[in-house]
Amino acid sequence: MFFISGPYPQKQPLSHFFLNTIFGFFRTALARPLNRRHGGIVIFFAIFLALSGLTRLALLIKAAHDVTWTLSLVAVFFWGLIYDLGAAAFASLPLIVLLTLLPSSWLTRRWLQVGVQLLGLGYIYLLLFGLVSEWTFWDEFGVRFNFIAVDYLVYTTEVVGNIRESYNLPLIIGGVLAGTLGVGGLLYRTGLYAQWFAAPIESAWVRVKAGALWFGAALIFGSILSDDWLPTFRNNYNRELAKNGLWSLCAAFKNNELEYDKFYSTLPAAEAFQLIRQQLAKDRSVTLGADPQDTLRVVRHTGEELRPNVIQITVESLSADFLSIFNRASQLTPNLEEIAGQSLVFDNFYATGTRTDRGMEALTLAVPPTPGRSIVKRPHNENMFTLGSVFRAKGYATAFIYGGFGYFDNMNYFFGKNGYRVIDRTGVPKEDITFANVWGVCDEDLFRWTMREADAGHATGQPFHYFVMTTSNHRPYTFPEGRIDLPSKISGRAGAVKYTDFSIGQFLREARQKPWFKNTVFVIVADHCASSAGKTELPVQNYHIPLIIYAPGGQIAPGHVRTLMSQVDYAPTLLGLLNWSYPSRFFGRDIRQTDPAEGRVLVGTYQKLGLLKADNFLVLTPVRRQAQYRYDRANYTLTEQPLNAALLGEAVSYYQTASELYQSKRYGELSAADFVRLLASPKQP
Repeated sequence: MFFISGPYPQKQPLSHFFLNTIFGFFRTALARPLNRRHGGIVIFFAIFLALSGLTRLALLIKAAHDVTWTLSLVAVFFWGLIYDLGAAAFASLPLIVLLTLLPSSWLTRRWLQVGVQLLGLGYIYLLLFGLVSEWTFWDEFGVRFNFIAVDYLVYTTEVVGNIRESYNLPLIIGGVLAGTLGVGGLLYRTGLYAQWFAAPIESAWVRVKAGALWFGAALIFGSILSDDWLPTFRNNYNRELAKNGLWSLCAAFKNNELEYDKFYSTLPAAEAFQLIRQQLAKDRSVTLGADPQDTLRVVRHTGEELRPNVIQITVESLSADFLSIFNRASQLTPNLEEIAGQSLVFDNFYATGTRTDRGMEALTLAVPPTPGRSIVKRPHNENMFTLGSVFRAKGYATAFIYGGFGYFDNMNYFFGKNGYRVIDRTGVPKEDITFANVWGVCDEDLFRWTMREADAGHATGQPFHYFVMTTSNHRPYTFPEGRIDLPSKISGRAGAVKYTDFSIGQFLREARQKPWFKNTVFVIVADHCASSAGKTELPVQNYHIPLIIYAPGGQIAPGHVRTLMSQVDYAPTLLGLLNWSYPSRFFGRDIRQTDPAEGRVLVGTYQKLGLLKADNFLVLTPVRRQAQYRYDRANYTLTEQPLNAALLGEAVSYYQTASELYQSKRYGELSAADFVRLLASPKQP
């Protein structure tokens, strides 16, 4: 042990000398800001920046074989400090408000001083636990927190179970606790707390002025800082190290996206688009060669186009199993059973996801479920190529009619910015609502609004297309009493499904008295299934939903289509049934013009992307992993089998090109002039 002499009453270990020197430097440098009521914010920032820097250093050591050891690491730590400051600025806002509002003499009370230091230990524990979390996250994905981490917050049951099975939690928690006590002890030795507690008492006016300055500076800096500021490093590991985990987590939640090209298997762009154009041409549409990296093509039909009104009733959480036409044991849908007997029924129709916004995405945009949130909830989703844009190009009026508050899941913004007139719960008078719960009005009210809109639309002489979205089949499963033989709420989902069936039947019976009835095609489709959980990583059976197209005027013949198909195929199939010719960017195909052997299903969660073709099921997951299974439809089991290169290429081409077209903002609505010009383009062999 080495000792050093100095102006101390006794000799000290060399390590103690350096620690005292460092602590003395901090006490001197921070003396002035600490001598204020808001000096605690300085301590907050010091702890946050120190442990964020320690996290970055730990991850650098972990990624030692992957990073580029050049001067770019200087930039890594410079930008890292900037983003650490941004994260700390936002995190400090509640503390700033608290220090501004608390009474003047509170720092002089001993019990409060002890409480503050205990809270400080809790704060240190959270930061150290974040360090361990980032270490394990990096170990699996090689990045800072992103939308996969957001996904973990959604699927808590699976994630907690995985953590319990994968890690020694008592050891981790104990280690973090020991580290917390160690850091807390070092902080206590600096004397920063004591220096802050000794700050003179300030008047309320002084506190408010100082608090306003702190709050404004933190809010402005945190708001103007963007993840777009971070430069592009040649080595992505270097770039990831420059991020702050908390900042990246919040940015991922805000952007609602997991970048496909960084985390999934890819092909050269030209090859991916060549493959997808070949896939999309299998319904006899003709691709256009102006831009080889586009899905643009022309769909042509001969003969007269049909011009009926189209009312699409999108039913919340309507699994195929609820309908007796798919499950003979079900007694919940007598009205839908009667309607199906007069309709074109698609027996093997599958949702792309497990949320309403994902179903809306597929039914309007006809795009595969790209990773992360649906496009409905992402930025830059305006003026896109939608089913509604095709209807409007043909002279139709389009509207989105929703029984709830359309700000939820960004519905109103998405539909409103894509040309649909929006009618939701906020746009009707209170007397127009006879029953409602937290999710929305009862289906009877919703269909009464729809009937009124159809009457008004018919009066103008302009054909209309309405996207109607129900809410009754959702917890708490409440509906008006006396409508069906099951009680509200206590009968659970069974009662909600039967009530929705009752409401649809009543709506169609009343519509029969309207002059527009026989010139209207009614579509009944689900947004997704009632349950998405299963024993397999992507339980395909829990994506099976009904699609029923009812044309009381005889425009579309009843029958059954048994070809395997996805929600993305709905729009082109519907337009094909109307015998329409139009330019298209849809990723779906007219399933009636497609060889049944080419039928396929596209399904996904936030991070898993699947392609089912015949009984072959291929799944893409981060980081650039693939797995192929044999799907047994009898017992819903998946048996792993060797990868098929052709199937892998097809799956990648769907998801990669869909992500690319959204990212590059090239999945846009066509102008009226372009619509006509492309439709008149010469036919290709």
